Amino acid sequence: MNNDARIALLDILEDRYGLGSTMITSQLPVDTWYNFIEEPTLADAIMDRLSASAHRIALTGKSLRTKKNH
Repeated sequence: MNNDARIALLDILEDRYGLGSTMITSQLPVDTWYNFIEEPTLADAIMDRLSASAHRIALTGKSLRTKKNH
């Protein structure tokens, strides 16, 4: 993630913090997000805003993308 993207994400999360819900979907496992963000100070701030009152839903099972239509 480049610096502009990190700052933009943090700005969005700060603007929304405590005001409304923010839904994030990702194929990147949550435990790798910190390393993906790369910059430790911004990663701490972003992850703090995301996890403060988060409800996490992790989907399991086979991907429906691989399902063949008959």
